[in-house]
Amino acid sequence: MSVTEVLLGLPSACFVQYSIALLCLLAVVYKAIVLLQRRQQASRIDEVFLGPPRHWLFGHALQFKHDGTDFDTVVKWGVQYPYGFPVWFGPLVCYFNIHHPDYVKSILTTTEPKDDFLYTFLQTWIGDGLLVSNGQKWFRHRRLLTPGFHYDVLKSYTRPMSDSATAMLDKWELYSSSGESFELFKHVSLMALDSILKCAFSYDSNCQTESGTNIYIKSVYELADLINLRLRIFPYHNNLVFYLSPHGFRYRRACKVAHSHTEDVIKKRKEALKEEAKPENIKKKRNMDFLDILLLARDEDQQGLSDEDIRAEVDTFMFEGHDTTASGISFILYTLACHPVHQQKCRDEVTQVMDGKDNIEWEDLSKLPYTTMCIKESLRLYPPVPGMGRKTTKPITFFDGRTLPAGSLVGTSVFALHRNSTVWENPHVFDPLRFLPENTSQRSPHAFVPFSAGPRNCIGQNFAMNEMKVVVALTLRRFHLMEDPAMKPRLIPRLVLRSINGIHVRIKAVDT
Repeated sequence: MSVTEVLLGLPSACFVQYSIALLCLLAVVYKAIVLLQRRQQASRIDEVFLGPPRHWLFGHALQFKHDGTDFDTVVKWGVQYPYGFPVWFGPLVCYFNIHHPDYVKSILTTTEPKDDFLYTFLQTWIGDGLLVSNGQKWFRHRRLLTPGFHYDVLKSYTRPMSDSATAMLDKWELYSSSGESFELFKHVSLMALDSILKCAFSYDSNCQTESGTNIYIKSVYELADLINLRLRIFPYHNNLVFYLSPHGFRYRRACKVAHSHTEDVIKKRKEALKEEAKPENIKKKRNMDFLDILLLARDEDQQGLSDEDIRAEVDTFMFEGHDTTASGISFILYTLACHPVHQQKCRDEVTQVMDGKDNIEWEDLSKLPYTTMCIKESLRLYPPVPGMGRKTTKPITFFDGRTLPAGSLVGTSVFALHRNSTVWENPHVFDPLRFLPENTSQRSPHAFVPFSAGPRNCIGQNFAMNEMKVVVALTLRRFHLMEDPAMKPRLIPRLVLRSINGIHVRIKAVDT
């Protein structure tokens, strides 16, 4: 007698119960098969590439302490395994971690998709935007969004960037007077958020003075914190567990607030664009911003982006455009505080270029070669995005003949790459002269990738570099930055590079 015949002979209540039990059993079996296949797939990496010893159940997870030493561990392993090595998170998830330019080139010059593990945690917030989308959708969006980062558009952003930086520096006068050490990341983060809202959406949120009352600003910060929390707590990697948790409830509530705000901003701008009718009319009234370009973008068939796609790109730009830049600027100011000789050279350069002006202008940004080298050297030591993930859709053969199988998760450790002693002499030393043109020309272009590289590089890298120059220039013109030896940053990998104990400096006013 078959299972179906047995079930049909049962009373209706029992039939339902047994049917549910059977479905649950089938689901468990299916899940077990999927997990077994994933493990077998990941184990193929071990057959080709050696790596550090691991626990049979926890993999390498227990060797990451989350105490500020994790990057030291990765760099140390990089010395033992010069090109790459497998890193296991539990018994099922394995990333092939690469940290050499020749290996990095083989991955970043492709259009292989982002990995389907960590990046999925972001999708409920930022949707299927440029950061996580793949295939034809990614190609189309990239092409439509590229005009938003044209020279003429970026040029108009210099003034709002300066205004946001000045608002932050005005608040710092209190610390200048007292001479006390203060944590600067929270200030820079608010400033970067203020700047991105002004530049991309012509929206003045006053978030630097009203961050505690603006519900949208609070939701953005809460979402970033909760995603970081989810990455750290292994059970939260399961969608159902996270959904049912108190943190999952907070996450959905914050998502609703963020999405409602974004949809409202898009709706109002659409109405305004109908009245202005043509781009030429807009330019007569104001500078076109990123949102204008999103709404007006058309492909060769004169088809624009859907409302859902526009919201996804807006939310993606909000996330990528403020958190990564805030990390970069914070560590740049910290490195200059630790190296007063280089800081003074930058200050002298800025003073000469600004020539008594209160604000830095677009034309000034290309006249700061030494400051730019210091910014790049800080990005080398403290890359805002310390790692990137891809998933291979086909086998990848590296220059040494070894092949990574299709379906592999690949992690490019930007932090370890930038401190690879086979590429960089004295890699832990701050030396801006590494970025003199004659020195740069002797290195692989894939040795320094703070904004990724290849076809999927960061579309907003020029925006970010401009903002870094503006903030550094205005800061050095007003304040001397000094290290707090008692509060050295303890680095941790999050969505962006962070420090467990914050980033602390002391400042004093420049004697004018």
